[in-house]
Amino acid sequence: MRGGPGEGGLRSAPRTGVPVRGVPGEAASLWSVQAASHERPGSPELSVCFANRSAALFHLGHFKVCLEDIARAQGHGYPDRLLPKVLLRKAECLLRLGRLQDAAEALSAVENKITVDQTMTSATHQALLKKISQLRNKVHEKESCPEPAPEAHGAIQRESEIWEENDSISGASSSLSLNFDLDRGRHLVASQDILPGQNLLKEEAFVSVLCPGESLLLPDSSETVWDTQVTNADLYCHRCLKQLLASVPCSGCSYAKYCSQNCADLAWEQYHRTECSLGALLLTLGVFCHVALRTVLLAGFAEVSRLVEQSHNDDKDLHNPEAKCKHRNGAPNMGAGIPGKAEPLIPGCNDSGQYQSSYQAVFNLLPHTEKHNPEHKFLCTLSIVAICKKLQEAGLEAAVLNQEASEEWSKPKACENRSEELSPELKIMAEAMLRHVLQLQCNAQAITVMQELESGDGAVVNKKPVRLATAFFPVLSLLNHSCSPNISVSFSGTAATVRASQPIPKGQEVFHCYGPHRCRMRVAERQQLLKQYFFECHCQACLEEIESDVKSVVSVRNSFCCPSCQASMQGEDTLCCSNGACALSVSRESLSQRLWDLQQQIKKALKLLSNNKSDQAIKMLLKCQVDAGNFLSPEHLLMGEMEDHLAQVYATLGKWQEAARHLQSSIRIVEMHHGPSSVEMGHELFKLAQILFNGFAVSEALSTIQRAEEILSVHCGPQSTQIQELKEMKTCLLELPRSILQRT
Repeated sequence: MRGGPGEGGLRSAPRTGVPVRGVPGEAASLWSVQAASHERPGSPELSVCFANRSAALFHLGHFKVCLEDIARAQGHGYPDRLLPKVLLRKAECLLRLGRLQDAAEALSAVENKITVDQTMTSATHQALLKKISQLRNKVHEKESCPEPAPEAHGAIQRESEIWEENDSISGASSSLSLNFDLDRGRHLVASQDILPGQNLLKEEAFVSVLCPGESLLLPDSSETVWDTQVTNADLYCHRCLKQLLASVPCSGCSYAKYCSQNCADLAWEQYHRTECSLGALLLTLGVFCHVALRTVLLAGFAEVSRLVEQSHNDDKDLHNPEAKCKHRNGAPNMGAGIPGKAEPLIPGCNDSGQYQSSYQAVFNLLPHTEKHNPEHKFLCTLSIVAICKKLQEAGLEAAVLNQEASEEWSKPKACENRSEELSPELKIMAEAMLRHVLQLQCNAQAITVMQELESGDGAVVNKKPVRLATAFFPVLSLLNHSCSPNISVSFSGTAATVRASQPIPKGQEVFHCYGPHRCRMRVAERQQLLKQYFFECHCQACLEEIESDVKSVVSVRNSFCCPSCQASMQGEDTLCCSNGACALSVSRESLSQRLWDLQQQIKKALKLLSNNKSDQAIKMLLKCQVDAGNFLSPEHLLMGEMEDHLAQVYATLGKWQEAARHLQSSIRIVEMHHGPSSVEMGHELFKLAQILFNGFAVSEALSTIQRAEEILSVHCGPQSTQIQELKEMKTCLLELPRSILQRT
């Protein structure tokens, strides 16, 4: 498999000894990342990949990371004849970073190198000496006129968040308590009044696996076309999910990449030495199987074996009539205490009654074994057996069991023995992995990241949430679902942070949304999607829509209007105008087809925009607006999307006033659908703040920044990237000359 995880760690090795020219810095850097992943460790070509990437990083201004790549190039045997140019780049990086003594020493090393080099031509020798002289002069200038120490980034003082950890629940705030009842199972409740924006939970994933994601096409040089399609697997560390600038590729496969050698070493020690040769199989079987394998590798055989055996004993107890009264649905009946005996612990808690983010907590998440259909369980079992067979064939059983490899285990099995049964130890690991695959149906948490989609010259940045990884968060999994949640979840690397999105009074349950939200779907759609979690939702939003026959926000605001008089349309299959004087009727199917045609026209307009045909895009979007106004409600979400697209086009043209006007119209519709304090409103206001900032609409920009800060600090926290960018914009605006402020 070229470019992906190979069987047995094999690589394809394209020649990459040609320096990158004519390629933008970001594209060149990523091209070098992909090239380095295919080179054999210790090969001269690998050192050239690192040196090429250091040039791209220098061009992008990432001087510290550039120095790391130069060190990697030298460590992998960079060709001696090319070394002077790389050492000069090192000296210039040190100079830019203010490390003057180190820069002077690096220049001396270059000078010594070219002095003894007999193969260098006279012209090259003179050019290098001239560059050394120029850099030495810059060093002397900086030594004689030292620059003031740089202030903290943007002079921003990061706000400290008040935090008191819970004694019983790891990572949770002391304002929460863990409760259990037969209807709701384990759940978290506010033990005191909670305010919007208050931190409720900070949890590191027990395990996470990066999802490759969709290909992204980076902008290329107009002179040279390069293949710069990359995925999240190229952009983020496969262990800590940190965004990559200069990745360290795995020495055994061409897929895994890390942010540092330390991350690469830790991943290898904890799980990747086992996964490395299974990469192609794991990608084929899917991320749930990969998460299951990595979970048991991180837990270790001893802990997995202990809990599997304990679960067998618990199953035996359930056949005991005396034990049945203490258990139901796989969890203890906390209301049925036995006189003279301690109450049974909530599943997942340790012997001290603490619920920790541990393998024990992961193991005790409900697998709902009896609720999965037989076909699904059969396919899951086959997948786990395939992994275990592959481990056995590859001689990796000892690594999986955390044991020293015996001579028998270290050798791959002969072909005639490949049908042998799994060892008893591997069967235990297989049972645990199957349990985890079934658990993931209800307990998998998507780690998301806001990825930027630049508009025009990058003056206004659009962001969209993208699924980055799949993970187990045992404490976060305690939160039950509501279609109208009272918390917001954000991610930083492999860590999740939960904040209250609205006031939560003491005694009220803390609710997460598993995807179906009342502002995005009708109750019937929500109930259908929630079936995958094996429960029927009875949250307040669903009860209001079902019992009170109240139309959902989505139904009301995404409705059709009469093509003749623009009054609202009512009905199911046949829609009738609500205006008695009109009485027009039309089928829902015909209006739905008209809506679909309109959406296709909008896609064509966006295609024109991506091809730099802004004038044509504007004409087509304005025509779409007129057409939409003839049969869609003014509050329809698509009306807001068209306003947003028009704002994007005008921002591309630098027409900030027009862009702001259209975006404000879009924001009014977003507010109707999602509410004035929703995270969606925060993101839209962030875009508007950028447009007003670029258009020097100072007073409007400052008020918009204030509103965006208030909303996003609740959902994302005061230390989020967007909050810091808003504060930087505010600082820039307030530092403008008084004459400009008065004029604006």
